[in-house]
Amino acid sequence: MQAQFRYDVLIIGGGAAGLTLALKLADQIKVAIVSKKALTEGSTLYAQGGISVVMDPEDSIDNHINDTVKAGAGLCDATAVRYAVEQSRTLVQWLIDQGVGFTKEPAANGETRYHLTREGGHSQRRVIHSADATGYAVETTLAAQVLAHPNIAVFERHIAVDLVTGRKLGHSTNACLGAYVLDRERGQVITMAARFTVLATGGASKVYLYTTNPDTSTGDGIAMAWRAQCRVANMEFNQFHPTCLYHPNIKSFLITEAVRGEGGKLLLPDGSRFMDRFDPQAELAPRDIVARAIDHEMKRLGIPCVYLDISHKPADFVISHFPTIYQQCLELGIDITKQAIPVVPAAHYTCGGVMTDLHGETDVPHLYAIGETSFTGMHGANRMASNSLLECMAFAQAAATDIMNKLPTTHLVNTLPAWDESRVTDSDEEVVVSHNWEELRRFMWDYVGIVRTNKRLQRAKHRVDLLAREIEEYYGNFRVTNDLLELRNLVVVAGLIVESALRRRESRGLHYTLDYPTLDSGGTPHNTVLTPPLFQNANELIHAGA
Repeated sequence: MQAQFRYDVLIIGGGAAGLTLALKLADQIKVAIVSKKALTEGSTLYAQGGISVVMDPEDSIDNHINDTVKAGAGLCDATAVRYAVEQSRTLVQWLIDQGVGFTKEPAANGETRYHLTREGGHSQRRVIHSADATGYAVETTLAAQVLAHPNIAVFERHIAVDLVTGRKLGHSTNACLGAYVLDRERGQVITMAARFTVLATGGASKVYLYTTNPDTSTGDGIAMAWRAQCRVANMEFNQFHPTCLYHPNIKSFLITEAVRGEGGKLLLPDGSRFMDRFDPQAELAPRDIVARAIDHEMKRLGIPCVYLDISHKPADFVISHFPTIYQQCLELGIDITKQAIPVVPAAHYTCGGVMTDLHGETDVPHLYAIGETSFTGMHGANRMASNSLLECMAFAQAAATDIMNKLPTTHLVNTLPAWDESRVTDSDEEVVVSHNWEELRRFMWDYVGIVRTNKRLQRAKHRVDLLAREIEEYYGNFRVTNDLLELRNLVVVAGLIVESALRRRESRGLHYTLDYPTLDSGGTPHNTVLTPPLFQNANELIHAGA
């Protein structure tokens, strides 16, 4: 007998967005959280920098908004930006009340105050942080609250297979009714019905060969929403963090932008600086400019990396401000108080995503998307540093308010069709999945990376189309596994990125193409909105071969 569960709200994803939403709702209703690995294992855990918040007397809400809009290269939604920025102080105080310990410094009056650092794109110091492990502090603190809450059920090591919507079941309306979820340890698919379902699965940077993100960032929420008939927007804007540690014995270790904010200099192998040749702000230019500059110098000189040097600062300062980076590098034989850090750009953040309103609701009734999964319009064509955790919490708050307002008129279905595996078998060729996974991520890096051309994009599109057909055939014949589900989602996201990039005939923000190297001056800047095709058949989801 297949297990069926019923909740008021089902949250898929356990990062800052999902945890914040759960805690905002759980005192009043029953909530479930589905987490692919352990609850704390997501992108939030690895966020080093901090959270943008206006706390300095010399700063202002309007300054923060203006910096965000400038970094977003003309595509930020002004209403979304203002909403999030105006909530920042209240949300940070909420985190403090939950027990998050932010770094403090001595104040002029002999007391202490919260230390604010400055990162790329910011005109003021406004990034509150917990040393260089802010995400860890936020994630572990909120996770502990969630695990202790009697109204929150946590399903760790579970991955969503797909959403259940009315149209997929042959209904006349397309409201979201819940999801099918794979128990990774038992290999069984369970059914979870909910009044409201929330996608908080993070971004899709694992579609690239080199990324700062953990292995869980496979675009699951974006792909599921697309299959459920949600529009997506601005998928061409993939942020490449300029400084990922370059070392053969470690992957995905980010070197926070705060290192540059505190005076770190980017150097070529001969010790010379180069950023002042690319932007007046030099090392504090927005991430897209810094990443392209590093990419340019690496290709021009044929070098594997550049170097980030903060060794000119006092050793005590470096160790106290960046203890995690100091310790990790020291274990690899690099003393950052005396040596420069080898760094390269790596895929870091998905600025596009599932289109939502300002309450987080998608095109599908009762389905919400929050955090990196969503497209709220806040980040435009390039996310400003440390605005991500702010967006997670701000729109989780907005979604919580909207859900509670709609709860009295939204009913929970009695039962959903069980997942049907009667027409599939166990795979005897898992190598197909691993080979396709490697091929996809490599050609996305080669053809759809920091610098693009139409020719490269067309090559990528051809390969995406071939892989998509192969993966769907495989999916239709064999029982689902975690790797197969992630690969299926990644190829959907790859197709959306390539199609969006082909449609944008200009260079703006994070999208830079040699075929159209300047801004399109012919009218109002536009978002790239993709609309999914209508279903060809009813009952597409209720068997494993959907």
